[in-house]
Amino acid sequence: MGSIPTAPATKGNADSFLSFIKERRSVYPLNKKLPIDTARVQDIITESLQHVPSSFNSQSNRTVVLFGAEHDKFWDIATEILRAIVPADAWEPTGKKMAMFKAGAGTALFFEDQTAVEGLQARFPQYADRFPPWAGHSSAMLQFVIWTALEAEGLGANLQHYNPLVDARVVEEWGVPATWKLTAQLVFGGRGTEELAEKTFQPLEEKLKVFGA
Repeated sequence: MGSIPTAPATKGNADSFLSFIKERRSVYPLNKKLPIDTARVQDIITESLQHVPSSFNSQSNRTVVLFGAEHDKFWDIATEILRAIVPADAWEPTGKKMAMFKAGAGTALFFEDQTAVEGLQARFPQYADRFPPWAGHSSAMLQFVIWTALEAEGLGANLQHYNPLVDARVVEEWGVPATWKLTAQLVFGGRGTEELAEKTFQPLEEKLKVFGA
């Protein structure tokens, strides 16, 4: 897999970066027609995984990427597990959601390696209670970076959280180490032609305070 080319740091690059953030959305539904090949998707995820920051450079993030039949298998497993716990008379909307996710082209599973977290807790006991949330911060950054980067390439994506219900089956089906804690699932695929609703925002003065500028 090749590396993703990066532009030199020049004035104005922040506007390009922010433009991708502004365009990022939760996109439903998806299809299996990717506008880029799977190798390019892997490049994006690889580069993101390598460069997203983590506390004390712990590099606790782990990712499993599922394409094609493996992606379908994950959502079949999720469907099976949910069908066993959702009442039959309430199943229809859940079943439609599962079918919608399966209709996508791939899923990125995000994990935090507890070995890395626990190692830092042992080395720096004064911060022991902070390392789990800090690992969560890094995982969230990775999810956001990959989500935004994939959408910048023309894909659609949405983030789901069917952990911990599916955790044991993920370990069983894909040989994931038991120390990897599943945190989220990013479903991605081709976009349809449906119009997306405009983003809405709370008043900025309720969210931002600036001093000393």
